[in-house]
Amino acid sequence: MGAAAETKSKGKEMTGSLLNLFWILIFPGFVFTVVVGLVAAWIVRKVSALVQWRVGPPLLQPFYDIGKLLGKETLVPEQAQRSVFIAAPVIGMSAVLLLSTMLWRAAMGGEAFVGDIIVAIYLMTLPSLALIFGSSASASPHAALGTSREMKLVMSYELPLVLALVVVIIKTGGTLQLAEIASYSPILSISGALAFIVCLFCIQAKLGFVPFDIAEAETEIGSGILMEYSGPLLAVWKIMQAIMLVALPLFLAVVFFGGFGVNLWAGIGEYVLILVLIILIKNTNPRVRIDQAMKFFWVYCGIGLVAAVILATVGNVYGIGWL
Repeated sequence: MGAAAETKSKGKEMTGSLLNLFWILIFPGFVFTVVVGLVAAWIVRKVSALVQWRVGPPLLQPFYDIGKLLGKETLVPEQAQRSVFIAAPVIGMSAVLLLSTMLWRAAMGGEAFVGDIIVAIYLMTLPSLALIFGSSASASPHAALGTSREMKLVMSYELPLVLALVVVIIKTGGTLQLAEIASYSPILSISGALAFIVCLFCIQAKLGFVPFDIAEAETEIGSGILMEYSGPLLAVWKIMQAIMLVALPLFLAVVFFGGFGVNLWAGIGEYVLILVLIILIKNTNPRVRIDQAMKFFWVYCGIGLVAAVILATVGNVYGIGWL
C-alpha cells in the first residue's frame, strides 16, 4: 500500500511538472506569447506606416527578421564583459516570459497567489535592468549614453507606476492578488481613470516607444543601448520586446479593466483598445528629452497620482464608488 501511494504521489508530481512546463513553454507561455507579440509588433509597424503614408511591412516580416538574426554571427566587443553581455538578454526575456505567463493565468481566472502584483512589478522592472547591465557591459560610448538615459528613465516612471497601483489596491479593498483585482474595474472611477492614464504612459516608456524612445534614439545615438548587439543576442532582445508588447497591455487590462475572466471577447477588446492607445501616442508625439521625461513623470504624473490617491481613499472611506 505504501509503495502504491508513493508511486501515485510521484505520478501526480510528474503530471504537475509537465503541466507547468506546458504553461511556460507552449500556452500561455513562450510559443503562444511570442507569436501574439510578433503579430502585435507587426500591427504597430503597419499602422505607423499607414499614418506616414507608407505601405508598411507584410504580416510575417517580424518573423522573418527574427529568423534572419538567428542565422547571423554573434559578435561580442573585445573589451566587453562577455558573461554579462551574453546573459543580460536571456535574463530579460526570462523575466518578461514569466510575467506574461502569470498574467495570462490571472486574466483567464487561473490560480494566483497573494502578493503576485508585487512580483509582477518586480518582473516588469527586470527587462529594463537587463538592458542597463547588458549595454554597460558592452564598453561602447554610444551604449553608455543610452544606458545613462535608460537609468534616468527608469527612475522617472517607476515611482508613478507604483503610486498608480496603490490607487488600484485602495479601490479593490487592499487586495494584493491579481486574480482578485481582475474581478474589479477601477477604470470606472475618477481615481482609477487617472491611475490608468499614468500607467499607460509608464508602459509606453517601458516599451521604449515614442515619445520615450530616448535610450535607443536611432537618429541621435544609433540604437544606443542595443548598439553592440547582433545576431541571436539581438534576436533575443527583439523577442523580449515582442513579449512585452503582450504582457504590459495585458497587465493594464487585468488591473484596470477586469481581465478576461467574464468574457473572452471583451478581454481581447480591452487588449486591442490599450494597443491602439499605445500606437496613437507613438504616432502623434515627437521624442522628448530626458529632462522633459523626468519632469513629466515626477511633476505632472506625480501631482495627478497624489490627487488620485486622495480621491480613492475618500471614496473608500465614505463608500463613494465613482471617486
